[in-house]
Amino acid sequence: MGKNATPLDRFALKPSDPLSKSLIFMEQKPKRRATPSRPGTTMDRTPDMLTTGALNRDLHLLMAHGAGASMTSPFLETMARLLDERGITVHRFEFPYMAARTQAGVRRPPPRAETLTGAYCDAITACRRQLPPKVRLFIGGKSMGGRVACLAAGEINTADTVSGVVMLGYPFHPPRKPDKSRAPALRALTRPALIVQGTRDPFGGPDKVARLELPSLIRIFWIEDGDHDLAPRKASGVTHAEALTRAADAISAFMKESRHGAQRHGRSNQTV
Repeated sequence: MGKNATPLDRFALKPSDPLSKSLIFMEQKPKRRATPSRPGTTMDRTPDMLTTGALNRDLHLLMAHGAGASMTSPFLETMARLLDERGITVHRFEFPYMAARTQAGVRRPPPRAETLTGAYCDAITACRRQLPPKVRLFIGGKSMGGRVACLAAGEINTADTVSGVVMLGYPFHPPRKPDKSRAPALRALTRPALIVQGTRDPFGGPDKVARLELPSLIRIFWIEDGDHDLAPRKASGVTHAEALTRAADAISAFMKESRHGAQRHGRSNQTV
């Protein structure tokens, strides 16, 4: 394992495992040259954004990274590929503190989420600028990135700009500090939202989340036995690859249903 390898490296599968191609494991390297993910799609990196998928699709998802991993983390690489396979184009970007770490190796602690909202809104504007006017753009992110997406959604004036929010491993509260709730950003949402959460996530499991009285437009898709990276334990009988595939299926269904105007009313909680 390289010195920059992420914690997800411990989930690497053996080549003989039939699911070995379901995950992408890599070491994060600055200034990585992007290559096409598969025929018919694009994977083009500008100084500010990494796009996986075709620009002429109807559904697009802008994703921000978590507090400690870049936009090329194994988790986001895998989710971008899985969503691309489902007809959703994924755009990733880095907050300024992470961009400095990626490009110059300068390690800076993440700032408060509230201070990153402007950078997220700038990314929305940059993403929209390269897309046809009628496509549907959803925003979201992993952990802290999803929380900032919620805050940014509250600053966007029209529903035509952002169609909904997708969050992977939402930090409902700091680990072992359930009284320090980060739910206000969720309660302020005015657009459909999906949270994909592991039932063992130390940032918020089913018992704690059930007490939060979230808005009815928020759905929660639970990954049984999943941790903050949605990884179940081996004893569960479900691999990390299978869990991330289920997460991608849930995101795809949510975005496509929203596209057809079939968003259901009433909070939905599902565990798989």
